[in-house]
Amino acid sequence: MKATQLVLASGNAGKLREFNELLTPLGYEVIAQSAFGVPEVDETGLTFVENALLKARQACRVSGLASLADDSGIEVDALNGQPGIYSARFAGEPKSDQRNNQHLLHLLAEVPSAQRTARYWCVVVLMRHPDDPVPIIVQRSWEGKILEEPNGDGGFGYDPLFHVTGLGKTAAALDATQKNQFSHRGRAVRRLVERLSSGNQA
Repeated sequence: MKATQLVLASGNAGKLREFNELLTPLGYEVIAQSAFGVPEVDETGLTFVENALLKARQACRVSGLASLADDSGIEVDALNGQPGIYSARFAGEPKSDQRNNQHLLHLLAEVPSAQRTARYWCVVVLMRHPDDPVPIIVQRSWEGKILEEPNGDGGFGYDPLFHVTGLGKTAAALDATQKNQFSHRGRAVRRLVERLSSGNQA
């Protein structure tokens, strides 16, 4: 039986590979939005859910196929949830992980360790068409705290500063298998797979 095609509203090759690894056994083929000439959408939403929906809806509209999108970021309790949806551009343009991390450390300079709690969030959306009234939406978090200096050479974003609760190391110090097992994105994608496997769209 021919695989059902889904458009990934992202240009991230790693995300494309991860989604295909998980969804191919269920009869889906995930294709990058670039194959359909889908442009980057302006992320004007005020929440991760809104931005994921914006990306998925545009990919549906341009490609004519069902689409997948995710939106993610980190919230720091001592900063009232910042950087949140602005995680990728926290230090301004051009986007830079190093500058974002430096900016975060600067803002937390006077905050003691016990009050540096934080969590990553990931929202994954699947839309069947641009006007889908009931898209599948799943979200998962990953608890930790922000260290006072980077540690670890892997990952990206705030991973070198994000000390994972219960693991005793930063996200940047985890290997790919460990990160996919515990991370916000890995868990959200697995939840999406569960929903698709069971046929449960609720």
